[in-house]
Amino acid sequence: MFGLVVIVLSVIIAVVAYFIAPDPSPYANRIILEIGGEKPGYQQRFLKVKNTRVIETTSLFTRLTSGTIDQYNYLPITSNETKADSIIVQKYIDEGLGERQSYHISDVAQNPIVRKTFLLGTDKYGRDILSRLIIGTRVSLSVGLITVIISLSIGLILGSLAGYYRGRIDDVIMWFINVIWSIPTLLLVFAITLALGKGFWQVFIAVGLTMWVNVARLVRGQVLGVRELEYVEATRALGFSDVRTIVRHIWPNIMGPVMVIAASNFASAIVIEAGLSFLGVGVQPPQPSWGLMIKENYNFIITQNPMLALAPGFAIMVLVLAFNLLGNGLRDALNVRGRI
Repeated sequence: MFGLVVIVLSVIIAVVAYFIAPDPSPYANRIILEIGGEKPGYQQRFLKVKNTRVIETTSLFTRLTSGTIDQYNYLPITSNETKADSIIVQKYIDEGLGERQSYHISDVAQNPIVRKTFLLGTDKYGRDILSRLIIGTRVSLSVGLITVIISLSIGLILGSLAGYYRGRIDDVIMWFINVIWSIPTLLLVFAITLALGKGFWQVFIAVGLTMWVNVARLVRGQVLGVRELEYVEATRALGFSDVRTIVRHIWPNIMGPVMVIAASNFASAIVIEAGLSFLGVGVQPPQPSWGLMIKENYNFIITQNPMLALAPGFAIMVLVLAFNLLGNGLRDALNVRGRI
């Protein structure tokens, strides 16, 4: 139940990410170099200067899926004063270093001065870590979901064919499975990624195409045990086709173990995606990914601000633990014979 609660919360966060993130700009990519590498709880005052570009009004669906382009540029300041029709500020450049600047009131927001708190600090580009962590949840859940769909689709089909027909078909499919199984997962992912290119969708396909073998082996073993039972013999006696027998009668009765391994594959896919992004062949900047965030900030671990890299690491750990706990719970709940 703990794993299920964490997963449900993660899904809700992923869906409404841009509405709850402190930085709702696309990919939470609001770069403010002057405040880069700050520690958790850092506070800073900003002057909101109107963006010179024309910002179109975004629909609710667009805000939900890709955020809102900033209407203002955020200028870090240490002090401000208003004189006549101008606002004069001391721009923050570095500790003990500033620059005096002046703006006409028409060039700034109606309420020009805001104070922001960065609960998890800022990365080396001055982006809000918490916002990128929230939006990065989408990548981890998406790669897990698409990987499970791909691996289940291929694994169920090949495993069912091998287990149901046996003989030559079983030999050929098992030979192919053993060949794929013998290749290290990361090496195979690298090969597929190099063939498809780097990017958001490519990493989904690459991870999915490497995780179907354990599903296929499990399904084959389950089908071998089920195909000789009375209800399968009854489908043959009634003249049902092999496809109907497999899809409508065998698959529903082997879904328990398949759901358990799907939860395990979901967790493995999150770790592999994070590893690929850390190595630079996964999700590409500026799109936030937990593995990419660790890559960008891991050098802070041995300096003054380790939380920049530890925060996405903890997020990966909690989500993977949740899926593993869910898999263990499903195994216990669906193991009917073990409870007799």
